[in-house]
Amino acid sequence: MSIPMTGTRRIHPPFRCDIVGSYLRPETLREARFQFESGEISAEELKVIEDEEITLLVNKQKEMGLQTVTDGEFRRGWWHLDFFFGVQGTEKIGLPTAGIDNRNRAESFRVVDKISFGDHPMLEHFRFLKTLAGDRVAKMTIPSPALFHFVQSYNGNDVYDDTEELYQDIIAVYRDAIQAFYDAGCRYLQLDDTTWGTLCSSRHRMLIRNRGQDPDQLARDYVRLINESIAERPDDMVIALHVCRGNFRSTWFAAGGYEPVAEELFSHTKVDAFFLEYDNERSGDFHPLRYIEDQFVVLGLVTTKHGGLESKDMLKERIAEAAGFVELDKLCLSTQCGFASTEEGNMLTEEEQWNKIRLVRETANEVWNSSSV
Repeated sequence: MSIPMTGTRRIHPPFRCDIVGSYLRPETLREARFQFESGEISAEELKVIEDEEITLLVNKQKEMGLQTVTDGEFRRGWWHLDFFFGVQGTEKIGLPTAGIDNRNRAESFRVVDKISFGDHPMLEHFRFLKTLAGDRVAKMTIPSPALFHFVQSYNGNDVYDDTEELYQDIIAVYRDAIQAFYDAGCRYLQLDDTTWGTLCSSRHRMLIRNRGQDPDQLARDYVRLINESIAERPDDMVIALHVCRGNFRSTWFAAGGYEPVAEELFSHTKVDAFFLEYDNERSGDFHPLRYIEDQFVVLGLVTTKHGGLESKDMLKERIAEAAGFVELDKLCLSTQCGFASTEEGNMLTEEEQWNKIRLVRETANEVWNSSSV
């Protein structure tokens, strides 16, 4: 199937060639974090190294021709937990490690007091990125409000007896977060969310029912939670939702197409764009995209789970297939996920990582007939 060329270059996010956000940690940074955790260097010394490596990363993204840049999540151990740890009223907890490779960390968070956004450390992280971005768009990635609720529900809390009260406080946290990042200069915010990947999975839906919950009601609740959290966002701030099925060291925890949640998620969630995994059969076909309203869809067709390169012809064929459900002008291209959802990183090299980015950029240039995407 051929794709009609279009010259609709995007000057606002999402971009025809876009990125999910995280990048492989360079060895210098990995060693510095190890030294910090073992007490060999101070937090200030670690920050100097983080600043240096983030500066190099941003320069590399610019060299690759990307219109948006991130800090690669280089200051984080986890793509989601570091944000949750920074919310006032939470604490880090350890989890049982039975059956888990001892090299892997088993951590989560628990609500121990009334929650609030407060002076979150990631605000300063974004401000530093903004100073480096120059003429590129600085993109911030944080876990979604739905995921905050979903994760804490497994760990319990002694603070909130009423679910609606907890929902309202989560909404308040995220409204404050969105405004704070906006005030720091953020105009492109991505909410990362594995909740929807879980709700796509027949196995996980069964486990949710076994806990006494209705996965369909949970989906409705989580759409409302997201919508109310972003309801007061400024008009010139783009908010995207990235749906993932797991990415720890190239692994995954959920499988299944979007159909079980498609109508609720795509028809009712008021984000500006969806970043959707579509790198293999685990994500299903494109038919659920028929429920997309007016949002952009960033197709995650290039996998980050291994270094092998997809063919451009195959990518173009899949974009053409997706264009049967969402008009081509509303489609963009990216990798399926980041390259390092945790500091351990996925099972590919930095050279392979940049080859993936180059493939996305070149394919997007050719599909949307623009020398700059």
